[in-house]
Amino acid sequence: MGFRDLVARGRGRIRARHVRLSLWAVGGAAFMLATVGFGSIAWIRHQAADGGYSVETVPQADVALILGAEVFNNGEPSPYLAARLDLGRQLLAAGKVRALLLTGDNGRASYDEPTAMRRYLLRKGVPENKIALDYAGFSTYQSCERAYRIFGVRQAIVVTQDFSLPRTIALCRGAGIDSNGVADTAQPHGLTYRKIWLRDQLAATKAVYDLLIHPDPKFLGPQETTVRDAINATS
Repeated sequence: MGFRDLVARGRGRIRARHVRLSLWAVGGAAFMLATVGFGSIAWIRHQAADGGYSVETVPQADVALILGAEVFNNGEPSPYLAARLDLGRQLLAAGKVRALLLTGDNGRASYDEPTAMRRYLLRKGVPENKIALDYAGFSTYQSCERAYRIFGVRQAIVVTQDFSLPRTIALCRGAGIDSNGVADTAQPHGLTYRKIWLRDQLAATKAVYDLLIHPDPKFLGPQETTVRDAINATS
């Protein structure tokens, strides 16, 4: 075997070693990410294990915290959001809560979840004086934090879809709110549902980070009395 053959063999061995090391690194990183992800999901579910109820069985609370979701270009709530609003309306009618706090995204002038949510509920016959709005609920974490720190909510029934209920309960409890929840379970389990379900599972790691680090919401501002006013209002 000549000198060139020895050099080529040596280079081949080095390349093979680099490939093996790269595969080990990629595999190790994937394992760590999976461990963190599944661990976060398990921890979130443990934190909220006792919090899920139906409209009929949920303990009473001062307010229902209804999380925003997509609003269409025509101003109508998406089916997911409409289902949440209908549950909130049922909770109010059943005497389970005394007010509704609608929290969602109004980060730009052309998109306004809370106003669309209120408009929908008014059409359904909910008294306007039983509704409070939070225009800076840009995420579940921020909605919970602002409910506690800005609106003075200490006890709530959170309303969302079934796949996001554990994360929502855990985040609101972490914010200091005595929280239980009611979930919409009626959405078809098609492609849209599976995509949103997957996104929500991935959000568990961010939720654990928020609970541990406890960052401030994007906007805080002065204390609001609208929730207290809605609780005390006579319909």
